Amino acid sequence: MNGLRIVFDLLTPRRAALLIAVAAIGTIAGAQFFEHVLGILPCDLCLKQRVPYYIAIPIALVTACLPNRSVTIRLGLAFLALIFIASAGLAAYHAGVEWKFWPGPTGCSGGAAGPASVSDLLAQMQNVKVESCSEASWRLFGLSLAGWNVLISLGLVGVAVLALSRAMRR
Repeated sequence: MNGLRIVFDLLTPRRAALLIAVAAIGTIAGAQFFEHVLGILPCDLCLKQRVPYYIAIPIALVTACLPNRSVTIRLGLAFLALIFIASAGLAAYHAGVEWKFWPGPTGCSGGAAGPASVSDLLAQMQNVKVESCSEASWRLFGLSLAGWNVLISLGLVGVAVLALSRAMRR
């Protein structure tokens, strides 16, 4: 119990916001690494799961610059918690699609741009590998990237809520 108390004491609202920003940047960097270095192409749902991170990063950085006892830092942390609750929901939906718990979107592809002409479409069909949202491209300990995103998002919700709780007590 003392260890949890130490973490709670060290996790000021500003530090929590900075931790969320760093974790979000790291998560996006990891996704880019899997895509561009390892060649694991994202499906449409994978790309959509990145959007909450893109929104959260600047909000977390701005929140980290606010005074610890301000009302605005509380609003920033609350907004970050909501963003990552939505992120966890989207990732859980995608993981459920991968596990065949429910059907995914009908047009789930690798996110290629639409063709300008029929000849462009034919060329694109020969060169673009369409990624299915219902097949996990990679797993670690049984979890796909979507499953790991659920855990990361919920962890970031926890950090935001813990820091918000601390800010409300002061």
